[in-house]
Amino acid sequence: MKTRGDLSDDQWKKLEPLMPTSKRGRPPNDHRVMLNGILWVVRTGAPWRDLPERYGKWESVAGRFYRWRKSGTWDRILSQLQQDADTKGLLDWSCHQVDGSVIRAHQHAAGVKKNIKTENR
Repeated sequence: MKTRGDLSDDQWKKLEPLMPTSKRGRPPNDHRVMLNGILWVVRTGAPWRDLPERYGKWESVAGRFYRWRKSGTWDRILSQLQQDADTKGLLDWSCHQVDGSVIRAHQHAAGVKKNIKTENR
């Protein structure tokens, strides 16, 4: 059952060839259903346990997400989609900017008021 927010047939046609293949063990659950489940969690911000049953067991969907992250599948898919779009002239790289820097503050710099005594001299 296709619901609002699930991949369209055109979107799936682009993604299907990029999906990993399983060479051993039992056949994996349908990639499209699992991907729709992953996208549901990302879109809603809900915990994995709240995943609707139509996407399968939440443990399976979450497991697939984390397995693909560890194996570099997500990076490979994004790279291929960007390459395809760039080849077709659909990307304007002059207006894209990615900043991967992170600036961390020490936990004590999190807005705690300091007890400062002023001396009158």
